[in-house]
Amino acid sequence: MDFFIDKFLPLFVYPAGLASLLLIATLILWKHRRLSLSLVWCAFIILFLAGNRWVSMSLVRSLERQYPPLAEGTRADVIVLLGGGTDPQQSPRQMVETNGAGDRVYYAVQLYRQGVADQIILSGGNIDWQGEATTTPAEDMQAILLSAGVPQEAMILQGASANTAQDAEFSTRMISEQGWGQVVLVTSAMHMPRSVWLFQQQGIQVIPAPTDFTITDQGWQDLFSASWENVLINLLPTSANLKSTTSVEKEYLGMLMNLLRR
Repeated sequence: MDFFIDKFLPLFVYPAGLASLLLIATLILWKHRRLSLSLVWCAFIILFLAGNRWVSMSLVRSLERQYPPLAEGTRADVIVLLGGGTDPQQSPRQMVETNGAGDRVYYAVQLYRQGVADQIILSGGNIDWQGEATTTPAEDMQAILLSAGVPQEAMILQGASANTAQDAEFSTRMISEQGWGQVVLVTSAMHMPRSVWLFQQQGIQVIPAPTDFTITDQGWQDLFSASWENVLINLLPTSANLKSTTSVEKEYLGMLMNLLRR
């Protein structure tokens, strides 16, 4: 139930959910014209700012640039790959597929081939209330790594975690049992700050290996040196920008909730 609440309640804080609540309140308070008009304007401002590309990308960058790419020549005892980049083999899918965060899976393959570490912990389990699943994200990642040529003996599955906090907790147990010291952590750049913090809370100082960057150096420069046509386009809210803003809010909210639970 705690996991359900953690997933459900934030929906009303994210831009789309908050704007929807304000619009519902507008309908309820319609007879109070001044108040209802103020609520409509608040909903509009929230969606406009959250869907604005400059605001959205600035928020994304505040997370993605906290850790630089992994330095060449880095060596470690183990790579920890966090789940979230795969979709299970369920009809009509003919195989395990990668989603928007799938770069983290292929980056782990690349790091293994480069000799960064000889072992990879695949961390990711299912959430009970989301329905019965035949495989865990850890097993799904294993299927992709096997198809990419990573030997099975190089992989250790951790399929019991239901969130990032448990990823850190359960993976740390495995790391401690093996006596490993140097740990490279692979996850999406936007997800890295919260993940690093959670591992630190478990007493593990990981080496961040961020991937799946949303905005590049060139993209950032182009954002502030655009033509008037692009300026107009960037001003108008889009679903993609709204999604990015929501993802950033999810990360910051997650860090806040974990801090309050300490």
